[in-house]
Amino acid sequence: MSEAQVAAQRAKAASAAMAKASTELKNKALFAMAAALRKDAALICAENAVDCAEARKAGTKESLIDRLFLDEGRIEGMASALESLASLDDPAGKVLEQRTLENGLLIRKVSVPLGVVAMVYEARPNVTADAAGICVKSGNACVLRGGSMAVHSNLAIAQVLRVAIESVGLPADAVVAIESTDRAETDTLLRLRGLVDVLIPRGGAGLIQHCVEHAIVPVIETGVGNCHVYVHESADFAMARKIILNAKTQRTGVCNACESVLVDASIAQEFLPGLLLDLAQANVLIHGDEAVRAAVQATVAEGHAELSQFFVDATEEDWGREYLALEISIHVVEGGVDEAVAHINRYGTNHSECIVASSEEAITVFQQGVDAAAVYANASTRFTDGGEFGLGAEIGISTQKLHVRGPFALEALTSTKYLVNGTGQVRE
Repeated sequence: MSEAQVAAQRAKAASAAMAKASTELKNKALFAMAAALRKDAALICAENAVDCAEARKAGTKESLIDRLFLDEGRIEGMASALESLASLDDPAGKVLEQRTLENGLLIRKVSVPLGVVAMVYEARPNVTADAAGICVKSGNACVLRGGSMAVHSNLAIAQVLRVAIESVGLPADAVVAIESTDRAETDTLLRLRGLVDVLIPRGGAGLIQHCVEHAIVPVIETGVGNCHVYVHESADFAMARKIILNAKTQRTGVCNACESVLVDASIAQEFLPGLLLDLAQANVLIHGDEAVRAAVQATVAEGHAELSQFFVDATEEDWGREYLALEISIHVVEGGVDEAVAHINRYGTNHSECIVASSEEAITVFQQGVDAAAVYANASTRFTDGGEFGLGAEIGISTQKLHVRGPFALEALTSTKYLVNGTGQVRE
């Protein structure tokens, strides 16, 4: 029997106790988990250092190592996120609807945990704590299959959390981490219908697509982020530059970072030089179209020779790329907001998109027309996050349309059932 199947069986057994656990006990577990992370931070950091060293030895990009890296500050963030979950309402056991029929039957629709939640993810060990905490709070058990790059970190975090969960009287197998780095274990997990109630892939496009195509268990699809900022002709230039720089450089290796900028042709000549210099100063490589090239050449001619080293001609592939690095594509649109919407809907990944504009009409057209989980007006795409949205620690950003969309956490890991109470009624 594969490790994945054994892990799922253990989680399935634990899920029965988790479904019956009181809100008080689940919150007690979350506080114990947070305390354990703080207590064992040095151990976790030591294991993480092994992962980071091996990743660098393998030539991994620094932007990906940033996603992998843990220090005491980041571990404190993980612990605080667990404690914040305890302050949120319990999503399980809520009476969502209630009515009494003419025949006297009392019907209540209540929220219930899904059961066993499987997570398949890559080089972000904080997901181990986030997923475990969200599953505990919502009354689920989880099977965690982290990527090989973070295997030492993930296993250390999972073991610390298991001990904490068991210390308050809940089953340690509410959190089960798969130790093997063999990809066959992932493929097994995708097929454990009857043991796994839902699978959530979180990582690059290749991982997500593989899970969606091969799973026979239900999948909540999280998506990559080719996120755009569109600068409308009515935009405040200073605001637009600030938003773009934040969305691109505040943290590059994340799915809600800006990867592409669209600029109205009517303002390109005036707006682009300042933006281009901002990006160059931040060491961002610019992939631009012919209009952007012309703006670069004009800016260089005005005494900014350094800008030339930060520009390359964009290819068709650039419009759809998620760089996860200090790179960005810029395209000048001739057709205003309608062309911008069409471009985004063609090349975007249904994640997070932004318009910078003072025109309410343009904002309305953009927000109604763009097909994405989060559509911003005059704000950075970096806010697409469960914590920033007030949801607590998130389990992912869903770019699909069924069940849940956007940052999702507790309520997304519940389903419903009907409780029907009678006094002897039979159907005639």
